[in-house]
Amino acid sequence: MAHTNVSPVRFEHRDSSPLGIGTATPRLSWQVTTDDPDWHQTSYELDCDGTVVRVDTAEQLLVPWPFTPLTSRARATVRVRVASGESWTHWSEPATVEAGLLAPEEWDARFISPAILGRIGDPAPILSRTVTLRSGVGIASARLYATAHGVYTATLNGVRVGDEILAPGWTSYGNRLRYATHDVTELLRAGHNELSVLLGNGWYRGRLGWSEPPRALYGDRLALLAQLEVTYTDGSTQTVVTDEQWSAHNSSVLADDIYDGQRTDLRPATTAGAADTVEVVEADLGRLVAPEGPPVRATEVVPAVKVWASPSGRTLIDFGQNLVGWVRLTARPPHDATEVTIRHAEVLDEHGELGVRPLRTAEATDTYLLPTADAAGGNNKQHEALVLEPSLTFHGFRYAEVTGLNGLAPADAEAVVIGTDLRRTGWFSCSDPDVNQFHQNVVWGMRGNFLDVPTDCPQRDERLGWTGDIQVFSPTAAFLFDTAGFLSSWLADLDADQHPDGAVPFVIPDVLREEHPTAAAWGDAATVVPSVLHERYADPEVLRGQFDSMRAWTDVVASRTTDGVVVGGFQFGDWLDPDAPPDNPFAAKADPDVVATACLARSAGLTAEAARITGRDGDAERYAALADRTRDAFIRHYVTSAGRVLSDAPTVYALAIAWDLLPTPAQRAGAGERLADLVRSSAFRIATGFVGTPLITDALTTTGHPDLAYRLLLERGCPSWLYPVTMGATTVWERWDSMLPDGTINPGQMTSFNHYALGAVADWLHRTLAGLAPAAPGYRHITIRPVPYPAFTHAEARHVTPYGEASAAWRREGDQLTVEAVVPPGSTATVHLPGADPTKGPVEVRHGRHSWTVPVPAAPAAELTTVRDLIDAPKLWKDAVNLLIDHGLGRDASDIARRAGRYLNVPPLDLPLHLAGKSGDSSAAAARRALADLL
Repeated sequence: MAHTNVSPVRFEHRDSSPLGIGTATPRLSWQVTTDDPDWHQTSYELDCDGTVVRVDTAEQLLVPWPFTPLTSRARATVRVRVASGESWTHWSEPATVEAGLLAPEEWDARFISPAILGRIGDPAPILSRTVTLRSGVGIASARLYATAHGVYTATLNGVRVGDEILAPGWTSYGNRLRYATHDVTELLRAGHNELSVLLGNGWYRGRLGWSEPPRALYGDRLALLAQLEVTYTDGSTQTVVTDEQWSAHNSSVLADDIYDGQRTDLRPATTAGAADTVEVVEADLGRLVAPEGPPVRATEVVPAVKVWASPSGRTLIDFGQNLVGWVRLTARPPHDATEVTIRHAEVLDEHGELGVRPLRTAEATDTYLLPTADAAGGNNKQHEALVLEPSLTFHGFRYAEVTGLNGLAPADAEAVVIGTDLRRTGWFSCSDPDVNQFHQNVVWGMRGNFLDVPTDCPQRDERLGWTGDIQVFSPTAAFLFDTAGFLSSWLADLDADQHPDGAVPFVIPDVLREEHPTAAAWGDAATVVPSVLHERYADPEVLRGQFDSMRAWTDVVASRTTDGVVVGGFQFGDWLDPDAPPDNPFAAKADPDVVATACLARSAGLTAEAARITGRDGDAERYAALADRTRDAFIRHYVTSAGRVLSDAPTVYALAIAWDLLPTPAQRAGAGERLADLVRSSAFRIATGFVGTPLITDALTTTGHPDLAYRLLLERGCPSWLYPVTMGATTVWERWDSMLPDGTINPGQMTSFNHYALGAVADWLHRTLAGLAPAAPGYRHITIRPVPYPAFTHAEARHVTPYGEASAAWRREGDQLTVEAVVPPGSTATVHLPGADPTKGPVEVRHGRHSWTVPVPAAPAAELTTVRDLIDAPKLWKDAVNLLIDHGLGRDASDIARRAGRYLNVPPLDLPLHLAGKSGDSSAAAARRALADLL
């Protein structure tokens, strides 16, 4: 007998039963599991507290709320059951949603700030209020609605409220400020209750970027908005709000800053001082918004793996993983320390000391003042274990340096990992351990940099939401974690900070405040990220909500073209091309006008598609025409009839191919061949920057060169994806050579060891090496198309789609290749089996587990008639390179490949003659004989 079950409903993009949702009509989704191969949903019924609605449809993602709209504070419990024909499932387990405060008028509270305390440079203030509750009647429920100018941590009767860190997070504070809804029912009691809230600088008043002024970009006063609402069992209510009845006093946090760290005084009664009054601060409550995704939390604790003394005698700790968070240190008795200092860094320098130069001006230092023997009236704190950890800062680090505490052991230190608590949805593995480590590095880089906003780096005096980074990385991000609510919220900030003319700031939230920020690939986040979210989560509302932003960005770029192409003006271009010098990351091989014009064509096409999906037919026609005109101008100005692209750099070919900018088969084939030759002549070292790197493996694969894409992936020399892995990296680096082969830190002033952007190739690993890709929004249809390569014996990708878990895997055993796929109910898949007869077409399957075993595709017979053919034979080319080096015809593999690039069409045996030039007849002749023996 078949079994079919339906999951509890999900409200919008929120997990579990969300508290404080920000809409009166939350959309609903669910997943189905079944072992019935013929099952398909034809209807669903939703039950909301006894009201049942039936809808005849196969839709199960983000379906409209069919009940009376929620009012502020209202709770609703919803169940779902689904039918396939006349066969209905059981009702799902119930899920409950509770609305937040849906209008400014629902707030009786006002922002309050200490009258005297809490100024810039003062200790972090605590705002408090004694709440007296009725006796003789029970508390049915209690909610604390709260937000702050700054970051806050609330306690009730000494117990922490919630587990959020650095709340309310970072948004475009002048336009959007998140508030949280906390269930505090169990923390309250009849009679007196103490409600206290610690305020820190956070992003609101701390240092941000390198602009002037360096801090307090949003305001110079910390402030709290809080509203405690208590409902008694007799139905009566009581509300306590932030007003002049609150008081303030200093906390033990003497200083706190995102970049610089936290200084905490653990000595008793040294900083509290007299209580201060508070003042009401005028602020617009209309900018308050409920969260769309999860908050920042502590997500893992990593133990120290090693404690040792550096060459200078300093105590160092290695946590074995580059991460984001802070050090939790236990000072065990007896200790005679009076001050403990913890400094953080991602790497050690060439002298074996903490490598702090990449931090630039960020101090990244936490300091603790400890009780002395005679402190607190003879209560000897020296004989108590003290746990030292901050709460109002974060650091990017693998290593820590501790001073002031002797005899530290690994058991005394652990790293608390923090970040937005995103639900993991994607996994990948293969037979190559270095590729697996690289993928793990991508995951850790995302975990560290998705800290309320998608930042570029987590360690130095920057940590900003660079648009270019998330533009290239968003497909990978959406595979690895559920980013729907996280990135939808960030896009709302992009819309809020976008200039009236449509220009998109370089960072979101915008703290750089450039006057005319129209940089291609960076501003294109306005069109790319919404499109990715729709593709991966089937949410048309994100396109509807962002459409004006998409259109405005496309229009402002189009308005600045000449004869259809972008000419001049500021551009980041193919940022951090590996050939660019350390002090000039702009100096890319790819022409910036070519890159910018290609980006305009892409954005116009994405805007047209968004218009089509959202029913804006006139806009769809207009932007499709703009995309066509821009492609025509791109070809007219930059592309020859044979497919050569201006500046002849790998990036310009990659984007022309990947974004379908080449109209004729001859141009596409020519561009593919030229890209392949550039990859060959680079010795399979990376030659692309931020723009080209996510595209080059796709461009090679789709033009018939997957073997070259894999050799690019598997190269371990510098620069390459795997070079950092060989250097012990545990996150993706900002530069291909953030650490040089001799172990020294790159001399550039912009060197991060935790930057996710260059890890965007992971999306290609999922789609091509493993073979799992979306073919319709939300993975309603899936493409299974693995492209095996002899260097791998197996690969697998799993992803929790909105419909359920999907996977694609293959393994090679002898001359047989087995392909396996899992398709969730509600989805279908098209399966392209490696080596299959092209005349028979792909296999179409429905939900369930599927397996096929086919012969390993035969490798085409190789004829070594040219140098190009020799390079395409990996083992022979490696042996030939070693032979040529031994005969003095080149310094290394990169040197030989670069010089051989001029002679790809000559016979292999003539290569030594060309490499030797006029002065090496004897060595060339000897090398030619040796090469003939090899071949």
